[in-house]
Formats: sequence, structure tokens, C-alpha cells
Amino acid sequence: MESTESLTASLDAEVLRQRLASLALAEGVRRWDLGASCSTDTSVQVDRGEAKQMKGAQRSAITLRVWNDDGLVGITSTSDLSDAGLARALAGARDASAYGNVDEIPDFSPLATAPLPVLEQPLSTPLSILTLLDTLRDAERDLLGLHPAIGTVPYNGLAQRSSDRLYINSDGACRQQRLSTASLYLYARAEEAGRKPRSSGAVRLAYGAADLDVAGCVQEAAERTIAHLDYAPIATGRYTCVFSPEAFLDLIGAFSSLFNARAVLDGVSLSRRESLGEQLAVPFLSLHDNGLHPANVGAAAFDGEGTPTRRLSLVEGGVLRHFLHSEATARAFGVSPTGHAGLGAKVSVGPDWFEIGPTPGSGGGAPGLDRFVAGASGDARGLVVIDSLSALHAGVKASQGSFSLPFDGWLVQDGVPRSIEAATVAGDIRTLLKAILGFEGPAKVTPDGLCPHVWVEGLSITGDA
Repeated sequence: MESTESLTASLDAEVLRQRLASLALAEGVRRWDLGASCSTDTSVQVDRGEAKQMKGAQRSAITLRVWNDDGLVGITSTSDLSDAGLARALAGARDASAYGNVDEIPDFSPLATAPLPVLEQPLSTPLSILTLLDTLRDAERDLLGLHPAIGTVPYNGLAQRSSDRLYINSDGACRQQRLSTASLYLYARAEEAGRKPRSSGAVRLAYGAADLDVAGCVQEAAERTIAHLDYAPIATGRYTCVFSPEAFLDLIGAFSSLFNARAVLDGVSLSRRESLGEQLAVPFLSLHDNGLHPANVGAAAFDGEGTPTRRLSLVEGGVLRHFLHSEATARAFGVSPTGHAGLGAKVSVGPDWFEIGPTPGSGGGAPGLDRFVAGASGDARGLVVIDSLSALHAGVKASQGSFSLPFDGWLVQDGVPRSIEAATVAGDIRTLLKAILGFEGPAKVTPDGLCPHVWVEGLSITGDA
């Protein structure tokens, strides 16, 4: 493995582009592109004050594509940026191009040389691994001391990363971005005599480990865990529900194929080519993909094909306005790439960071939401607050629209919340989007996006009562 110094020196996008151009000429390759991501990572975990895991690693992922004289594409991966390593990768991709898929031929993004957005992303100096360990030990100790029922913090971690990513091609594209990020997660477990254990947690992100809101993460993890101690079963039925920002963003993320042009073309999306312009949700819902939001720590200035990142309206006034595109899907739809491609054997498409909220001019939500809020305590059945969803990998059928997911939350009756022992929420995403009553409170920044609390009418809840 290369040293940090040599790895950093290798990742000068312009120098690498010139080297690769010379090597490609020697290999008889006229058309090529390369995407690379290299990082130096440090992370720690603790268990009751003792170091559980301390890791440091250098990682590199380099993808090289070559077009042959027939226009077919070959692709290879490498972690060797030496001249010999790049020459082998070029030769391998050139040979593989003979077996390229004639029905799936990507091209360079027409925006791969367009101006990039300017991002305010300060580079932070990494802390020593022992400093990370001491910080996490203190956080664990503070969390354990906030309530006698909190006995362990079984899942925790403090990590920092310094990374470089770049995209270059034979037509002169030369993109590079350097970034430093840090993350902290604390997931506590509490148990009282004669009661089942309850767990919850919190996450914080920042540009550097020294900037993490450790105290806020400790406090939130404790509050969310303690709030689930006094639990009771819930009767099966249909309830008005309030999704936390995190839970609603998780649900939308699980059904992001609704907005994914690759999924549309592959026939695994609920949307079709003709779906643009159709009413997907209530007329006061807006949903944007905005990887450039200032609160998005780790924002990318460009995607895997070099296309600049931008804010994209997916749903406006409840109407489906745009799909997420790569170069190939944009060409199939006759539009421009949107900056959501991932470079690989088959170019993938995916969202960056969602913004969800009321459509401007809609008054902040649905007419009558205040009535629902005020009348919730008068509902004999009660109001269900969904704090977090589980088993999204198993409980969501994205191509069918259905979901059945365990959740943690509270039943609110007569204004008094009580944690729900065990329950699942089930429904259809298209029905849910048209059953939104409105939004409550300011939008909250989360690792996955920006969203307020979301009220939804008539969801099916299955409990143990």
C-alpha cells in the first residue's frame, strides 16, 4: 500500500490526466475516463470505558473505462496509480471492451467540463487516534451517567476521514475535490426491572472531529432512550401518524426509485416515462434533491461522471417534475444529466440529500392541520408518533410501493405520550403521499436531508395489544 504522502502526491488530477493520456497513447487507446476516490480513515469504538476497536486505514477505489474503435466500452478497477499499474488497467479495459454491451453504451457527460459550484468546506486537521478514544470514552461515560436505567452504549463510534475524489477523461475533463469529515454515533440501551430493554441513539456530523457536537449527541441519545422506557402495547387499527424528520426521510429514501430514471428504464420503478407531470402527492408537498445544501456535510461538487451537482426539483406542488439522471438516462429521455451518476460497470443513479417541506405559497401545510393538531388529544384511539423505522431493507417492496416496517414511537392520548411496546406500520407509498395532512415545526437537519415533522392520516398500525 502506498504511503499517505505518495498517495496524496499521486492524486493531482491534472498531473494524473497527463500521465494517463501518455500511457493511453502508448496502449493505442484514444478514448477513456477515470474516476477515483481515495481516503485516509481513523475510527474508534469503546465498551464500558475500554477501547473496543481502534482502526486506521487508507482506501482507494479507481475505475477506468476505455472505448474501443467500435464504440464499445470496457471497464476495470485498480488501486495502483503507478505508471505500470495504470498501463495494466488501460490494457485490461481495452481488452474487455471487445465484450462491451452493445445495448448499454455510456458516453462522456456533456457537462463534464462545465463550471463547478463553489462549496464552503473547510479542511480540518485530523486528531490523533488517542484523542478520538478519549473523546468517545468521555461521551460514553456522560451518557451512562444521565439515567440509572442506561446500562450500556452497545453501538458507538467516532470516526474521521480525509478524502480526495476526482474525475478525468480524454476530452479534457479534470475534476478534483478534497474533503475532511467526521462522525459520531451513540446508541444507548436502557433496562428497568421486569421490563424489556429499550434502545435509541443519535448521530452528529462535522467537517472535523474537533467540531462535533459531542454534548448534543449525548443529550439527544439519552432523551430518546429514556422516552421509550415507560412502554405499553398498542391496539391494532388505523391511526393518524406523525413521522419524525428522520423517519420520513428514511421512508422516502427507501422509495427513491420513484425519482430514479435508471430504475424507470429498467422497469423497477413505480414511475414510468409518462409519469412526469402527474400528481404524485398532496398539492402542498415539495421535494428537492439538494446535495449542495450548506448543512450537507460531505457534499460532492460533481458526480461520478464529472457532472456538476445541483439542486433539482423532484416534486413541486405534489406534481412529479423531474427524474434523477446519469448521462445515459438523460440521453434516453432527451434531457441534461442532473449530477446523480455513480461510475461503475453499469452507471448507477442515486439521490444525494433530500429537502422536504411545504410548497411556497401553500401556507405551510394543508388547510385544517391546526384542527388535527388541536383535536388529536380528543381522538379516543390516539395519535401515533413514529420516531424511527427499522428493517427498511426487508420491509419495503420499492417496485410495488408497499411497506411494512417495525417502528419505535409513542401513542399520544389526551395529550400524554407513552412509548409503544412493539408495532409495525404498513401501507402504500402512493397512498401515503396523498394522505399527508401537513407539516409541523421547523425543518430539521439530519444526515439524510432536511425535513419537518410530517402528519399522515389513516395509516395501518399492527400492535401486540
